[in-house]
Amino acid sequence: MAGFSFLRRSLIAPSADGMVAPLRFDSALAVPIDSPDELASMTPGFVHPLSTQFNVQALAARLCPVLLSDQSVAIFALAEHVGSDQADELARQIVKLGYVLANPPRYVLAAPLLLAIARNQVTAQSLSGHAGQRLAQSTTALADAFNDMVEWGVRNSASDLHLNLRLNEPESEVKYTLSGRYLSPERFRRMPTSMLVDMLSVAWMDISGGNGALFDPTIEQQGSMTRLVDGQEIMLRWASLAADHGPSVCLRLLRREVDASLPSLDQLGYLPDQVALIERVMLSEGGAIVFAGTVGSGKSTTLASLIAGVAPSRKVITIEDPVEYLIPEAIQNTVARSLDAAAHQNYAAKLRALKRSAMSDVLLGEVRDAETGLAFMDLAGSGVSVYTTVHAPSARLIPERLASGFIGVPRDFLATPGILKLLVFQALLPVLCRHCALPAQRLAEAGGQAGPVARSVQQWRSWLHLIQDLYACPVEAFRIRNPMGCSACQRPHLPELNGYAGRTVVAETIEPALQPEFLHSLWRGGCASEHMAIRSAMECAVFKASRGQIDPRDIEQRFHSFETERCLRDLQGVKKQSTPMLRAAS
Repeated sequence: MAGFSFLRRSLIAPSADGMVAPLRFDSALAVPIDSPDELASMTPGFVHPLSTQFNVQALAARLCPVLLSDQSVAIFALAEHVGSDQADELARQIVKLGYVLANPPRYVLAAPLLLAIARNQVTAQSLSGHAGQRLAQSTTALADAFNDMVEWGVRNSASDLHLNLRLNEPESEVKYTLSGRYLSPERFRRMPTSMLVDMLSVAWMDISGGNGALFDPTIEQQGSMTRLVDGQEIMLRWASLAADHGPSVCLRLLRREVDASLPSLDQLGYLPDQVALIERVMLSEGGAIVFAGTVGSGKSTTLASLIAGVAPSRKVITIEDPVEYLIPEAIQNTVARSLDAAAHQNYAAKLRALKRSAMSDVLLGEVRDAETGLAFMDLAGSGVSVYTTVHAPSARLIPERLASGFIGVPRDFLATPGILKLLVFQALLPVLCRHCALPAQRLAEAGGQAGPVARSVQQWRSWLHLIQDLYACPVEAFRIRNPMGCSACQRPHLPELNGYAGRTVVAETIEPALQPEFLHSLWRGGCASEHMAIRSAMECAVFKASRGQIDPRDIEQRFHSFETERCLRDLQGVKKQSTPMLRAAS
């Protein structure tokens, strides 16, 4: 916006007419207004906001020019902005456009009252009698609407709540991540944009560890808050993106569960041989266990389950952003790494203190940049056991991600024996309802549209034969989703999830100490060989499909098509998968 951009210019820079901005205002001279009643009693009286007239709507949550009853103009502002360069420039613009500055010219208001004025929720007429009560009622109604969205998400096992605002359109969208799918429930469709903006502004007031006193649609913001839903404490991790059409706010819904509620590895979906490997590796101290996966793949849940199983004779400390699961016996620390310098200083200070804490095990929430990369090196090289996560598409590519320019862990460090103790990649796939799943042979009988793909009867028949040929397993036991569902799985308000009953982990593991060529490839500076003897996460998923647990069409959506798998094997000269390897999983 032109006005907003102009107000961001340097205070001392002369304007086109040669005028120079006024001297900095002394914030101590600003008059505080603490309530609607005080606003109603001010003289001269408040009339209405002028943000639109001065083209500074983007600043309205921090600074708001207002017209007073004597036709002078005052500046209402938050305490931290009342003496800012932007407020000084706004005062200069008021005078330049022929208005008279009020006396006193500036007032300090609390965030809720300033926001209500900027959004025209408080007017001169509304200030006559019980203004404070009406403002409180308006704020409460918005808070209740926000809590309703959160409660719906928690009760329907959503992992994320998404509010995608389109500021130039009357309506915006509310979506949820449910069973890994991005869905828009009928209940929250066609939501008024203005209401969502106000609702997020009210909700942000409860944020802790956030950057900014108010919700600002023009910048990226993050923080966290807690809510109580059906007696369960829920943490909401806020991350907003200042997109072109308006802010996109993603709220991760984290259930603050204690270790007794945490699922075991086999309950998560790890196969027996994978559980045995992880438990064996965890017996000894030292080295790093790194979990990889996409956002929402359950890495944090798996880590919490592992940490909860560490022997009480070992001292466990966690560094998280934020703490997601409450783990008894572990000394947990939330270090909010927001976008300001102070947050990074706090993180560095916490790490310095951590190294003097005589711990044996450390959970380092995520390695995602140079700062956390240095922390990973410092801890993994000190002899303690390190558990962490990283975003990577497979277990064999975890070292590539750590050594990338974004993180910068040296390859020779990663190739040092004992540093990388275990690498795990996991993904989550939907589990079929065991009561109504249909035989996969139905595809070869009916043909047509089945999920996102339309194939003829012959094409579906060839598709099933391809799976059988690739993995040397009969497809008679394969099952597919029943889109109609049954009494055990039907969700009338979410028909897209009919036929499913939760999700399961599919994983791949690499123990570098038992794969000499893997460490050698790190020294050479290249990727690990595709011929390494590991069972991929896709093969793990096929094994579960052979048990009737997963729809093979969902495997293609998460990884790649079976036709692509055949082409990859042809290129690599890999013989088709043998039946014993799939059986080894059991």
